[in-house]
Amino acid sequence: MTVATVGVHIVDVLARPVESIPGGQDTHLLEQIRITAAGAAAGTAVDLAKIGVPVASFGAVGDDELGDFLLMIMERRGVDVGGVVRKPGEQTAASILPIRPDGGRPSFHVPGANLGLSLADLDQDRIAAAKVVHLGGMDVTWGLHDPAFLALLDKIRGDGAIVTMDLLSNMPDLMPAVRSFLPHVDYLLPNEEQALMLTGAATAEEAAAALVAEGLRGALVTLGAAGSLVVTADGATTVPALDVPVVDTTGCGDAYCAGFVAGLLEGRDV
Repeated sequence: MTVATVGVHIVDVLARPVESIPGGQDTHLLEQIRITAAGAAAGTAVDLAKIGVPVASFGAVGDDELGDFLLMIMERRGVDVGGVVRKPGEQTAASILPIRPDGGRPSFHVPGANLGLSLADLDQDRIAAAKVVHLGGMDVTWGLHDPAFLALLDKIRGDGAIVTMDLLSNMPDLMPAVRSFLPHVDYLLPNEEQALMLTGAATAEEAAAALVAEGLRGALVTLGAAGSLVVTADGATTVPALDVPVVDTTGCGDAYCAGFVAGLLEGRDV
């Protein structure tokens, strides 16, 4: 295992294209319905495995059929799921995503077992053995808002590993807890809205600079169609988005995180 992803595991049910929700008991025919492994830990783990990076994921799912399905998908993609615990009597987190023709994606979500994930559920020795630990969705894994978990991150970094972090929500009430992680993380990868909420800044550039000023080695802010902004102590760089047709934006953040982590492992410049 080279990378450990820790945090949110979700089953996504995606339907496309959805122009509107049918009224009453009407039926709309669609082009596609599919089910995927998602969440800021699980989705990133799957993407890392797809590009050949040895990865193990750590988190919690329910003891239900959704949990069976999620673990099966992840294992099939090559992710080590031995660190994902099953929570008796709880539902696996899941979302229904009606994908609009322009690629936008409103959602219906059940947070499920993610809310109960705690340090006691994690194999600390295995996580500490990774070269990169990616934290996915610490804003909603409330059981990891724990000084003992932050101390584990400090030990991991002290032993030479890199800690990266991505967020899941755009809920202002959750941002103060996220800030408690910043001194214990090397790289933060928020979207623009999250970066602005975290800092109270007026622009993505100001937000990223403020985050780096708090001790991060780098803040990488995704900007949708405008690409992303990378800020380190050495300065700021804007990276344009790839010029491809947008079909579905689901999982874009996970793919971005996976690519960044893979680049770190290859020794590439941030």
